Amino acid sequence: MSLKSELINILEEFSDFMEFLGENRFKISAFRNGANAIRRYEGNFEEAVNSGEIKNVKGIGKGLLAFINEYAERQYVQERDEISAKIPDGIKQMMQLRGLGVKKVKVLFETHGIDSIDKLEKACKDNSVANTKGFGEKTQEKIVQSIKVFRRSEGYSLLRKTLEPAEEYLAKIRGFESVKQAELTGELRRIREVVSGAEILVEVSDYKMFQSELGKLVKDVEFNENTAEFVYDNRIKFILRLIEEGFEKQLFLTTGSKEFLNELDYNIDKFISEEKVFEEKGLNFIIPNKREEEFFENQKISNHNEDIVEADIKGLLHFHTVWSDGMDTLKDMCQAAMDYGLTFAAVTDHSKTAMYANGLTEQRILKQKDEIDALNTELDIRIFSGIESDILTDGSLDYPDDFLQEIDFIVASIHNGFNLAEDAMNARIIKAIENPYTDVLGHPTGRLLLSRDGYKLNQLKIIDACVANDVAIELNASNQRLDVDWRYLYYARERGCKIAINPDSHAVKGIADIRIGVEIARKAGVKAEEVINCLSPGDFVKYLNRKVSRNL
Repeated sequence: MSLKSELINILEEFSDFMEFLGENRFKISAFRNGANAIRRYEGNFEEAVNSGEIKNVKGIGKGLLAFINEYAERQYVQERDEISAKIPDGIKQMMQLRGLGVKKVKVLFETHGIDSIDKLEKACKDNSVANTKGFGEKTQEKIVQSIKVFRRSEGYSLLRKTLEPAEEYLAKIRGFESVKQAELTGELRRIREVVSGAEILVEVSDYKMFQSELGKLVKDVEFNENTAEFVYDNRIKFILRLIEEGFEKQLFLTTGSKEFLNELDYNIDKFISEEKVFEEKGLNFIIPNKREEEFFENQKISNHNEDIVEADIKGLLHFHTVWSDGMDTLKDMCQAAMDYGLTFAAVTDHSKTAMYANGLTEQRILKQKDEIDALNTELDIRIFSGIESDILTDGSLDYPDDFLQEIDFIVASIHNGFNLAEDAMNARIIKAIENPYTDVLGHPTGRLLLSRDGYKLNQLKIIDACVANDVAIELNASNQRLDVDWRYLYYARERGCKIAINPDSHAVKGIADIRIGVEIARKAGVKAEEVINCLSPGDFVKYLNRKVSRNL
């Protein structure tokens, strides 16, 4: 995460904490406004902080400037930590529930003494929340739904948030003198979208030496006979499975899944190698990503060795810049795409309906097109103008068709009005798909993993509509989305639906989410030929002109 995005998150959280504690309202307002000022800053934020230029930005006062500089230098702010320590953990959890902001949390605490999810849940059951001034039955029901999502997510974390520290620990453990070999296993090796923890299989030559080496790397390790366990960042459970021999056999078994292994029905006593297991069953090698129960239901379409790989991706599609709510400039994003090895990019900042995200009016889109024209002469990457156009409640896109034809690439997405009935939501999305200028249906269900369920819709009907109208369906690779769900990619592939693997990145660092998107796509056996990001720039132009003639 960039310094800019880190500070925005911390300032907003800090403001909430101060408001809950009843701190000076002018200071709270100043820090909230400061977070928005940082969000709107269009230059290189980190450079502005380092040079001191940030002090000249409107909305950055002395107090906020000191906060920014302290965080930039030390990665923490003492005042923020002191304020945070005064807030009970249960209150912090309540603040994370959707539909329950700091004001409502404070009312519930002061009125009923509710300071935890458990107490909140009980208060909803006896209607204390609904009967509280400013709440009501609808608000209570939304809180109940948020608590259900919270309960389901307890003990789980998002894939990338677990994978990144797990790979760091794996690299360090492989360097131990006592370690012969080590690999990620379990859910991480299978690339599950959410995981219950991080498992690492470790073959050791000397247990006591390993205990000593790991103890120097990690505090509070619990050693058992064949495992070493610890918790990272107060939330991610690590289990190191320790063996002295039979590494590949144990890697196969611990990778799982249990359902996959049961369906495979392989005599493990005959184990020679993973390759031999599948060969003896008359199967091509099944990559760990695919070793789920769903594989056998879709074996005909999935059992091949032509799965997409990261290097197949040529185009960066669906990303945001400082023109809307992104953290980096268009030039920086395109330069990073070049560094990533990509050959074309289509910027899709938020559209005018998304006022909360500084969405682009028609006039600002035309100004951005001028910048794109200039960058196309400066950078060695083909840049297309685009927009993430909001799908309105009636299914219209939020620009008229005569303006949409001025834009090279359209991602149509829903960002509000999530609570429509299924039939109404289906009709809304299908109408947007039928718009001749729609190129990709963005994050089709609107889900946020561990945080928000997707809206009600018939995904098979939506995929059928994409096929009928030659629109690609997005596998949004953003860590919290991974939407469309990979299980529906089997059906999409059977129907011949085009796929777009898009990072939805709001900063340079987010471009790397392409890797996660590709690995998720591999779970369903997706091939490069099925993905529009794998086209050459010339063939991508042909795709854009497939239904309407664009001036490209």
